[in-house]
Amino acid sequence: MSRKFFVTLAALVAFVLLAAGNASAQMRTLSDTEMSSVSGQGLFTVSNSSYNGFDFTRIALDADVTLNANLANLRLGEYNYGPRNGSGADLDISALRFGRSDASDAQRLVQISNPYFEFVYRNTGTAGQREVIGMRLGFDGISGDIGMKIATLSGSMRIDAGAAGVIDSVLDAGGGKRWDGTCAGCALSLSQVGGVTAGDGSGPSRDFWISLLKTPVSFQAAPGMPALTEAQAGVWLNWRDKLTALNLTGMVPVNNPPGH
Repeated sequence: MSRKFFVTLAALVAFVLLAAGNASAQMRTLSDTEMSSVSGQGLFTVSNSSYNGFDFTRIALDADVTLNANLANLRLGEYNYGPRNGSGADLDISALRFGRSDASDAQRLVQISNPYFEFVYRNTGTAGQREVIGMRLGFDGISGDIGMKIATLSGSMRIDAGAAGVIDSVLDAGGGKRWDGTCAGCALSLSQVGGVTAGDGSGPSRDFWISLLKTPVSFQAAPGMPALTEAQAGVWLNWRDKLTALNLTGMVPVNNPPGH
């Protein structure tokens, strides 16, 4: 697994968090009396767990984030050998737009809850030594309209297109690895979808994450959620919960900056 993969994914994470909004603050000294009357919570929470022979350390930003951002030309997990199908990258996304400016003001923003990093380890067989297998970035919840144009996807993604049917990467013969968006069991192709609405009236979409791994890993599903598809080596995207197609024209919704 190349260092380039880690740097690219880390840069994507940093962009998402920085694009979440601007904040300003002025520091001032507090007296002991003032300090005694203040209570607060740390910005990050750290937790450890084990599952299916792997150990996990999660660092979470225990906060809700509103986001409007445009990402373009994301290629993660490129290989030197020929692709099974698609473009040869695990993720090849020409457009990813969080929010849209061609609808209501509320649809300009996407709501994200509890962004997190999670590092994956396993024992090497030598006492006291563990090997880093990889990591993933995810959100506990995401709600809103996300425009997207995906050429290749490695992952487990399911989009409900209503009466037109369902698009599901795990129906692909390759199990979702470097999937070009078509398969015998899919009613539609991924290229027909210009975006998705995440979440519905019952709550947000709860299973968005991107992993970067040296070996396949089964992550534990959140309480009340179905078992997750095993993430494969390389870059892998998981997103199946409460995803509805925005359109079937392939057109990505406009997301101009405020004031335009």
